[in-house]
Amino acid sequence: MEKNTENTQSVETQDHGSAAFRKEYAVADVQAGVITATMAIPLSIGIALMSDYPIQVGLATVAFASFIGFLFAWFRPGNFIGAPGIAAGLAPILAMGVAEFGISNMAFIVFLTATYQAIIWKFNWQRYLLMAVPTYLVEGLLAGIGLKIALKFVPFLWMLPAGMAVSEEFWTQDRINVVVLSIIGIVIFLGLFKQFKDTKPAIPYFGLIIFGIIAAMFVEVNMLKVEDVKFELALPVPNFDSVGVWIYAMFFALMLAVVDVIEQVMSNAAIEKIDPLKRPCNSNNSLLSIWVSNMGASFFGGMTNLDGLAKSSTNRLAGAYTKLSVLVIGLMITFFVFNSQYLDNLPYFALAIIMAFVGIKMIMGLLHVAKFGEYALLLGSLCGILVFKVGIFEGLLITLALHAIIHIVIFKVIESMPTGKIVKRYFDRFKEDEPGVN
Repeated sequence: MEKNTENTQSVETQDHGSAAFRKEYAVADVQAGVITATMAIPLSIGIALMSDYPIQVGLATVAFASFIGFLFAWFRPGNFIGAPGIAAGLAPILAMGVAEFGISNMAFIVFLTATYQAIIWKFNWQRYLLMAVPTYLVEGLLAGIGLKIALKFVPFLWMLPAGMAVSEEFWTQDRINVVVLSIIGIVIFLGLFKQFKDTKPAIPYFGLIIFGIIAAMFVEVNMLKVEDVKFELALPVPNFDSVGVWIYAMFFALMLAVVDVIEQVMSNAAIEKIDPLKRPCNSNNSLLSIWVSNMGASFFGGMTNLDGLAKSSTNRLAGAYTKLSVLVIGLMITFFVFNSQYLDNLPYFALAIIMAFVGIKMIMGLLHVAKFGEYALLLGSLCGILVFKVGIFEGLLITLALHAIIHIVIFKVIESMPTGKIVKRYFDRFKEDEPGVN
């Protein structure tokens, strides 16, 4: 991690401002920004819905984070092609926060989250977080969340339009029409994804949306309705009625901050590998951009953000070289924040296909954990099951406690016993491929 920091600082010294803009790449960056925004808009809409936040607020968060990301790229670049946005992995956590504290208090939760992240950034503590919360547990957490996302949006694949008379018979002609369109949409999306995922990843999203809009002209389907939000700047002051709620809020925000930070560090590791100019990332600089964006968003009721791998990969494959592409993304999304009526043409079944696909990809992340060894796979899978069945906060805490007990009992206590070396040797083999901390 420190080596990466030194390398990044060296790059900054040699080529100040190159992370934000390079004349020779300007055209490519503008094109990449337009393409990435095409994918980011429906994805952000789905994440906002999953988070129980207004759609306009979700889009405004992405736009604001994009502007901050571009600004900080001039003097403290974290990565060079990462695209900020609201993360699907945090959506159910935010929804849980809305249910627990109310939407009016979520501004304070986001502010508190940003405060924790500022402390982590100040003391460069993200490396210690990776020791306390192994990456395979985060993958398990995201798998459990991915299952929640998929199951929430799948029903929209056969849901009838609002206001349509509901028959006692399930398979009515109207429902069959919606299901047929959904199946065709899935085939189109997966076909385009298979063909263009490594070259033009925005095409599957664009193709599905175009199909959905055209289909909705001939078949009555459930359409997206964006409620207009009046944005106001206000201090994120909470209205909690008990000490217990205050304590829970502090731990909840800490969990949100930790997951956000670890996701960003993991994303940076991947972004560094796909950087077209092989420039090293500086995760601590990325955290600076994140906590400033989160803190700023809390003053207009916004959500949390990070440089997600899906949007960043799209940005790279679309031809991005600098953060100028991120500025373009911010400008395009800002247009839809203030002209949200154009989003009402998006059918729910198309949005459901995108979000169910995102959820399934998060579940499939457990396959990556398998390469870390049996211990990582078992514990990551257990974390995902507990997150889905018990709850996000509770599931993660239970798995962390179990992980700590295993290390203390198996690798400390048993090691001192006469047969301890035999047991430890077995578990060392069991965990031999467990991921380390860079």
